[in-house]
Amino acid sequence: MTDREVAVVLNLISGIGFVKFSALRDAFGSAAAIANRSKAEYLEVPGIGEMLAGKLADCDWRNSFDAESDLADRGGVRLVTYFDENYPDVLRQLYDPPLVLYVRGQLGEYPDRAVAIVGTRKTTSYGRRMTQAIAADAVSAGFTVVSGLAYGVDTVAHQTTVDAGGRTVAVVAGGLMHLHPMENIPLANAIIAHGGAVISEFPMDFPVSRTGFPRRNRIVAGLTRATIVTEAGLQSGALITAKLALENGREVFAVPGQADNPQSSGCHKLIKEGAALIENFDDVLENFGFGFLPGMSPRESDGDAPSYNAASSGDLPQNQRRLMELLDNGDASLEEIQMALDCDVATLLGDLMQLEMKFLIERDADQRYRVLRRA
Repeated sequence: MTDREVAVVLNLISGIGFVKFSALRDAFGSAAAIANRSKAEYLEVPGIGEMLAGKLADCDWRNSFDAESDLADRGGVRLVTYFDENYPDVLRQLYDPPLVLYVRGQLGEYPDRAVAIVGTRKTTSYGRRMTQAIAADAVSAGFTVVSGLAYGVDTVAHQTTVDAGGRTVAVVAGGLMHLHPMENIPLANAIIAHGGAVISEFPMDFPVSRTGFPRRNRIVAGLTRATIVTEAGLQSGALITAKLALENGREVFAVPGQADNPQSSGCHKLIKEGAALIENFDDVLENFGFGFLPGMSPRESDGDAPSYNAASSGDLPQNQRRLMELLDNGDASLEEIQMALDCDVATLLGDLMQLEMKFLIERDADQRYRVLRRA
């Protein structure tokens, strides 16, 4: 058997993670050499106890691989192992990287332009609004959005990204034959149809369980440059994702909420502990040090703070001129603008982002757009 085939079979055996895999590989010289050993040989490996040694010795290695590979093929799923060239390099940096990724869709590459957006399952209208705004702006800035396909913030982040024409990746806590929640299966299909992916480290028929969520969370954090928590209580799993992000050298951002709202207490805790407070995705870009974005040009000013020349509204594309004319009559929410102009959300979000970048409009704390200044 090959290294990658053995990795797939080891991933099927409960109790084998990367640490025990490494011990086995070191003991026998390679991943392929782990297969078809006696129980006595397995017991000599540090960390391999009686029960696990028995599982390894009783394993039907070839048939186990063939059966799992066939199940994946029939489900339109690709197996990407730690030994494959297309395995994400960012995951190799984790203390406990997954041995195998089950992938439906396009796995893609994970350079600097990927962020996790996570939070509570029990979102408030404020949490949904902030998640939508941050996810939409992340798409406009060219970022892949990674989340966990759960209810609440995860669902809003994925759906907003799809609606805005962006790429999103869902990491799930069970096998791909058991997507949870079932109500998000259409969303999972939309994610794949729009060039994203649904991925898991769990075997195809592995059920969703509580222990799967923390493992899922480390992949969400590991695939991205930063984790953004838009709304979370003190018991939210999003705090685990944030903790794992920090442990693996990633950045963490949190959106503040009302002081008396328990669904914001987790975000406030993160901020107190050193997470960067953000109000919009521009704050994330500034923290990344990406510099000036399209439409911005520095000019001399009397003070120390930089200022910018705004583009002439007469030079704007027609869609953006219509937006400016509408906002000249007063501020408006995204929904109000969409209804007034009768345009699709993806195009509208892109135009709004461009106008913000040109410092022609701004978005206030209530997520309403207004004219900032005209040239």
